This record gives sequence, C-alpha cells and structure tokens, in this order.
Amino acid sequence: MPRRFSLSRRTLLGGAGALIALPWLEAMAPAGRRARAEEPMGPPLRALFYYLPNGIHMQSYTPATEGPGFEITPILSPLVDPQAMVDLKGDILVLTGLQNLPAKPEGPGDHAGGTSAFLTCTHVTKSETDINNDISIDQVIANAIGDATPHRSLQFGTANGATMGNCDSGYSCAYTSNISWADAKTPLPKLYDPQVIFDLLFSGFDPEATAEEQAKRRANRISVIDYATGQVESLQTKLGKTDRDKLDQYLTGLRDLEKRLTAENTEAVCSLPAMFSGAYPDFTTHVDLMTELMVLAFQCDQTRIITFMLENAGSYRDYSFIGAQGAHHEISHHMDNPDNFAKLEIIDRWEMVQFAKLLQKLKSSPEGDGTLLDNCVVFQSSEISDGNAHNHNNLPVLLAGRAQGQLTPGRHVKYGDNPPLANLFTSIAEMFDVPMAGFGDDGTGALPNLKV
Repeated sequence: MPRRFSLSRRTLLGGAGALIALPWLEAMAPAGRRARAEEPMGPPLRALFYYLPNGIHMQSYTPATEGPGFEITPILSPLVDPQAMVDLKGDILVLTGLQNLPAKPEGPGDHAGGTSAFLTCTHVTKSETDINNDISIDQVIANAIGDATPHRSLQFGTANGATMGNCDSGYSCAYTSNISWADAKTPLPKLYDPQVIFDLLFSGFDPEATAEEQAKRRANRISVIDYATGQVESLQTKLGKTDRDKLDQYLTGLRDLEKRLTAENTEAVCSLPAMFSGAYPDFTTHVDLMTELMVLAFQCDQTRIITFMLENAGSYRDYSFIGAQGAHHEISHHMDNPDNFAKLEIIDRWEMVQFAKLLQKLKSSPEGDGTLLDNCVVFQSSEISDGNAHNHNNLPVLLAGRAQGQLTPGRHVKYGDNPPLANLFTSIAEMFDVPMAGFGDDGTGALPNLKV
C-alpha cells in the first residue's frame, strides 16, 4: 500500500523574498486515529467583521416576513442576482431588533459613539485626547486563537484615519477611524493599500531575503509564484487530483491579483504616508482588491480574524459614479426627502454588491467537505441604523456563513425584546470555544435562535 503523503499546515513555498502560504488541502488533514491531538482534523473556523458607514435605509432593507421564507428586499437584492449568478439567500441570516445602546453619545457625536462601540459595545467619553474604550470582540477571539497563524488578526479598510484631533462633535478621530481595539487605550490601525497588504502576506516573510532582492523582484516584475515554480511542480506530483486542482486554482488567482496590482497601482500624486504606495483608478477597483486579499488571507491561513471598514465613520464619499451625487453623510441626513431615499438605496445596494462579491468568493472556494464560507462567520452592520435619526436600536445586522454548523442561515430572525448586540458577540466568541459570561457594557449572555 502506498504511503500517504502528508503536508504541514505551515508549509511555505518560495525564496528570495517571496514566500507563498498554501490553502487548506486534504493532504494537511492528519491521517487516522494516531494523528497528534493538537493537529486540527479539518479546516479552521474564521471570523470577519465588516463595517458600513452612515447607517442603512431601513425601509428598503428590512424584510417584512420572518423565517426561511423572507423576501429579498431592494437593498438585499445583490445577494440574490441571477444575472451575476449569485444566490446567497441560503447563506445569510438577517437579524433585526438588536440594539447597541452603549453607542449613544454624550450629546452630538453618534457616528463616533457608534463606531467606537461597533465591536466593543462600550460607551466612550467625549474627548479629543482622553481615549478610553475597551477590547473589541475580534481581539477577544484573536487573543485565544491568534498564535495559530502568522498574523493574530488583520485590520483592513479603504481609508486611512487619524488617531488624534476632533472628528465628530468633540470625539477623537481614534473613535471614527478604528473598529478594532486591543485594549481601552489601543486602537489597531487599518491597512488600506492593497499593494502593502499583498507584500505583507506574500513577499515579506522570507528571513533570508534582502531589501535589494525584494526591490529587484519588484523592478523586474517577477511574480512571487515564479520563485516557487520548481517547488510547486514537485509538490503537485505528490498531491491527489482534488488537491492539485485546488492548488492550481489558488495560484492562478494569486497570480491574477498580483498582475492587477502591478498594472493598476500608480504613483502617488501628492505627499502620502510611507505605508501608502499608490492610488487606484476608481473606488470599486480598490474595494475589489481588498475583497480578494481578505479571501486569500483566509485561504492561506495567514489569519483567522479580519476586520474591514468600508470607509470611516460619517464618510463624505461622493457616489456620483453610480448615480448618487453628493456626500454620503449629507445624503444620510435624508430629512424624509424622497430624492435622498432614492440615493441612499443606490449607495446601500452598491455596498451590498461589494459584500456579495466577498461572500461569493468565499462560497466558490472549496474547503474540506464544504466551502470557505461554510467555515466562516461573517458579521456586517453599521454604526447607526437610520442616518437621519442616528438611532442605535434596530440595527441592520447580517450574518453569513455556517460557522461549521453553528449557524443556520437562510432566515430572517426578528428579536422582539431588543437584545443587546453584545449578546451576538458573546455567541460568536463561543463558536471559537471562548467562554464568556457577558461582553461590553450591557451583555447578558448568548443570543438565541442563531441555530435551529
């Protein structure tokens, strides 16, 4: 009987400043009952927390019916789009009725209050200098599982953000630019340049590489995959057909992304921070690249915890490119104006298109007995509900994925007793075997009805 080929989850390919982490392959599963207890028997569980600014137009977002027969509303329609060959209704949980009351500010400042509490469920005091929040749920989980991956967690976004100054009615910019907090005083800043992230994940791990070698590879536009061609070919001869196909699909996607970054990244047109190496021709391209990088980071197990901010709190981005002219923040103060309602629906649907792309990429990535999405819990929401009322109750909350059987998606669950958002985060932590009696300022325990 031929000896079974086994592969470590930490195997890296490459050299000279370009190391490639591998996706989860069947060859990485321990063989038989004698496998070491510390080795995972299958793919790992991941969590992604996805932030949208300025609330949602709830009238066009909220399903009228509950349960598995809920209808797809106009804003949710990109999640079920036959023309785009997308059908994600069975992969999402629409949760309504949740509230995050610690996010209420001291007077004006709902965007800062809501964003600072987005993943901490903690009330912050109005100040530009006295920063005092609490640990966010992503970091609670990262503290428990982060040592298993090269990066304990990754914080991504589409915009940089200051950590000092007044960004919302006397609240520090630290509260509007960050959703991930290591502790009360330490917001974790975002990476927002796709080229920097690509280099972090795939070009900077080789301890033998010199800065000159990395610069030479860049100058000659040599793919990170080209450095590993021989190792890839050798590995493929040892893998089964399923693993060979999966590895080929993964490397093809990686090469395509690298080419896009090289072609679309241009020189900065003004003085920018050193971490930002360029600009992108349009906002959609920027978001698309970030989406692909998040999926790759999960595929190759660089991290199991990601946060993503689609713009900072109170974003003034102009969406004229999709027919919604004007600053998003100003439009969100709709004043019951039908024109503003129409623009908000356009913006919110565009945001949902981007979210659908992420979920579809996760769903299209086979892993173990299912897909990458099956092995994820993806949380999406905003810092407020209605942009005009600035309310922190009845928040727009979506969960996606199955969390390895710990979620039953394909339903609209309406909570009539207004439970705290903190209880949902307690449930997510428990999915990672992180026990919690409560979370944030008002958590009381786990949230029911996430699984049937």
